[in-house]
Amino acid sequence: MNETVSIKPFGENAIYVSFGETIDDTIYSQIRHFTQQLNRHPFPGMIEYVPAYTNVTVYYDPIAVLQLKRFSKKELFLHSPFEIASKHIEQLLQHAYEEKVEEVERIVSIPVVYGGEYGPDLAYVAKHHQLTEEQVIQMHSERTYRVYMLGFAPGFPFLGGMDERLATPRKATPRLHIEAGSVGIAGAQTGIYPLSTPGGWQIIGRTPKQLFLPEQTPPTLLRAGDLIQFQPISEERWEEEVKR
Repeated sequence: MNETVSIKPFGENAIYVSFGETIDDTIYSQIRHFTQQLNRHPFPGMIEYVPAYTNVTVYYDPIAVLQLKRFSKKELFLHSPFEIASKHIEQLLQHAYEEKVEEVERIVSIPVVYGGEYGPDLAYVAKHHQLTEEQVIQMHSERTYRVYMLGFAPGFPFLGGMDERLATPRKATPRLHIEAGSVGIAGAQTGIYPLSTPGGWQIIGRTPKQLFLPEQTPPTLLRAGDLIQFQPISEERWEEEVKR
């Protein structure tokens, strides 16, 4: 098992598997190999797993895990569900790279109207970095972003790969309402609001694409591992996209 990987209990029914502290493609690859192992070889009692930027939390049923082995009453005091489940996790980690990860990377184009009523904080982000609005748009849209995880709201993608020169603090006072499709920056992250919701990200644009699709399976446009490219569009193009 990789020495940088640590396994810790997370409450009474979960295991926290950490792969490091850096958001990058190396750790992303390790997480993808590990979750593929969990998909192929789930241990009895495992309920689900939740991947994040640098870690995976694995939830399990403690009673079901204890039933994996027959213990005497005395032995039960010496073996916790965490110890038993973590042994399975260790075995999966040891073989994580023996099986090829079979997946095709999707590249998803996200059209965005930057600035104006669609991106009310674009001017602030530009001023914060002593850039023009056009420079911010170019720097934000010329990168390819990785979807590391979905969270916060159904279909909200947490993206890695933003130019560090655009890193901007969250708003001191969050807005009570942010339109669905809003593209924002918070610290060194950028993301897209799939639903209308309160939020404190700096909003620089909006996409007409629907990210949350409850009538479909899976119910989200994006999924972990996707590559995202933002495409600047005009307000006229926005209207055309909305009417489709």
